[in-house]
Amino acid sequence: MAAANGPRSQLELWGGVECTVVRVGDEFRNQVVETGHHARLDDLDAFAELGIKAIRYPIVWETVAPERPDALDFAWHDERLARLRELGVRVIGGLVHHGSGPRYTSLVDANFPRLLGEYAARIAERYPWIEWWTPVNEPLTTARFACLYGHWYPHAADFASMARALVGECLGTLRAMEAIRGVNPEAKLLQTEDLGKTFSTPKLAYQARHENERRWLSLDLLTGRVRPGTKWHAKLVRAGIGEEELAEFLDGRAAPDLIGINHYLTSERYLDERIELYPKQPVGGNGRHRYLDLEAIRMPHLVGQTGPAERLREAWARYGLPMAISEVHHGCSRDEQVRWFVDVWQAAEQVRSEGVDLRAVTLWSMLGAVDWRSLITRRDGVYDVGAFDVRGPKPRPTLIAEAAKAMGQGGRFDHPILDVPGWWRRPQRFYVSPDAPHDMTGGRPILITGATGTLGRAFARLCEHRGLAYVLTERADLDITDPNSIERALDRFQPWAVVNTAGFVRVADAEQDPEACFQINTTGPELLAQACAKRGLPFVTYSSDLVFDGQLGRAYLETDPAAPTCVYGESKAKAEQRVLKIWPETLVVRTSAFFGPWDRYNFVWNTLRALNRGEEVVASDVSVVSPTFVPDLVHGTLDLLLDGELGIWHLANEGEVSWHGFARWVAEGARLDTALIRTPERAAPANTALSSERGLILRPLERAIGDFFDLSTIDWREAA
Repeated sequence: MAAANGPRSQLELWGGVECTVVRVGDEFRNQVVETGHHARLDDLDAFAELGIKAIRYPIVWETVAPERPDALDFAWHDERLARLRELGVRVIGGLVHHGSGPRYTSLVDANFPRLLGEYAARIAERYPWIEWWTPVNEPLTTARFACLYGHWYPHAADFASMARALVGECLGTLRAMEAIRGVNPEAKLLQTEDLGKTFSTPKLAYQARHENERRWLSLDLLTGRVRPGTKWHAKLVRAGIGEEELAEFLDGRAAPDLIGINHYLTSERYLDERIELYPKQPVGGNGRHRYLDLEAIRMPHLVGQTGPAERLREAWARYGLPMAISEVHHGCSRDEQVRWFVDVWQAAEQVRSEGVDLRAVTLWSMLGAVDWRSLITRRDGVYDVGAFDVRGPKPRPTLIAEAAKAMGQGGRFDHPILDVPGWWRRPQRFYVSPDAPHDMTGGRPILITGATGTLGRAFARLCEHRGLAYVLTERADLDITDPNSIERALDRFQPWAVVNTAGFVRVADAEQDPEACFQINTTGPELLAQACAKRGLPFVTYSSDLVFDGQLGRAYLETDPAAPTCVYGESKAKAEQRVLKIWPETLVVRTSAFFGPWDRYNFVWNTLRALNRGEEVVASDVSVVSPTFVPDLVHGTLDLLLDGELGIWHLANEGEVSWHGFARWVAEGARLDTALIRTPERAAPANTALSSERGLILRPLERAIGDFFDLSTIDWREAA
């Protein structure tokens, strides 16, 4: 074991590109392609600007030699690896990342280790300057998912196949490192693995014990701990693994130089046979007992026993080898992503202070990931943001990037979101008390105007959900048309940001009362902007698709000139101009036709209510809009606010539809009679749909409509 005084150097910030190339059936999916990194060399410069010292980077077998072992294409890798070298970023080369190899092999192919070794030799000859390597990422995790659970190719579901895959991956790692060291004797192995832990009820202790022994198996093989006479040696031999294969590990020459711990919030599990206690959770089993496989972090009696620090201590005690945290990622809201990164970094610092030789923390999925919520087994197109958001013309750095850069430079990162702990530390996480109220009194708040409106109430609900301290103000607390009232409220509540959701929303009434409309929609935001500018506070206010006349013939972008044709639209257009002139640090969100699941004041609820009563609904088939789901709008706004985005952004669910088509869409979703939906006799064509040149960050409309029905708290089926 390393010296008790622990590591001498500063904790380093590393980076990683989600680079899975996985085969599902006969289809290969490549995350480097799906996140767009394949086409962007400039990504590397953006990574380097964060101050990362090293990067886990793909030289993945399936992409370099997809058809034949002797037909290799290095063009893409030559350019990028040379650029990383110029930037002074150390490369940790990855050869297989959750894959089964190219079509001419597989995880259960007896030739897999030899073929991987031959591939590694060619790679090392091409890039002899690369010192660190991960020939196979997470071999046990990959073997389980591909050969025990059947998610990935070769889609087996038995222990013998899993054992064959795992031993093949570990032998492949040994062959690869032998080949690489034949070129560069100083080459080193970084072996990654997800080291979660399983807890259980007493009845299922046998299953938890099995899983907790198995979780070390890849590293035990590589470090020569699976010896004749041990339990797992016997298990592997019974599963068909040759003793001569296992003997290859015994001399320790396959041992990692550095162990990479990949730890996720879902890595730790709790097994419970008391199915009735968790009515909403899926039931599984092992053939002997039926039980639920739950997130351990949600069990109150396990507080203090879960988390990255505990797992790092276990790995250090078992192997005594230097370590790195080789993946830190959380597919959640921006605030929770940052809280998780900071928590893991602090856990790393804590165990280092105890003498653990921990070298680095890796900002994983720097460009995010696609469809990992389904383990890439479905093409849902669900994108989870990383340190950069790739849904625009170029990757956009997020608050995660800012936090990682600050931590990696040896400093500390402070932000109001850190005043409240992540959901994994809040009591609401427990299965037994999911509805417990949040204590939001201790954090620096976001001030939200418009307590009586749909949008203001939605902000309060979702800030509560995300653990963001907030103050939701009524007119008595803050009158946005009164500068003195604004100053008093800001003095009283001391917010770190202001979100204005108050507004004159009755479009038709604005024609009869333009003075009131302009007072609330234009003067109010103007006064708020002045107050925020004076204090240097981030400010968010809302605009509308009605700043456009609908005659462009396509969806509008942020840079298209405003051309309102009604009083309401004019009030919003003037507000945009004045606010951004007063306070350029403002985020102006244009949105369209929003509908939500928590109130009656929207087109969808009114349509469903009328159809359920057997009443006709009149909706234009020539007036086209971009309906926007309120929860998506709020989440998107909060993420942009946290990322420090400024200027005009279009936030609407992806897609456009006529009001008539929208009515039919939701009626079909509710299984109501669409024959009751008719078009008006006369209607002027107009298309005020919104698109974006900055980034389409809200999901497609059809998915939002599905969630409308799932989340609705007000029943449109109520008796008339």
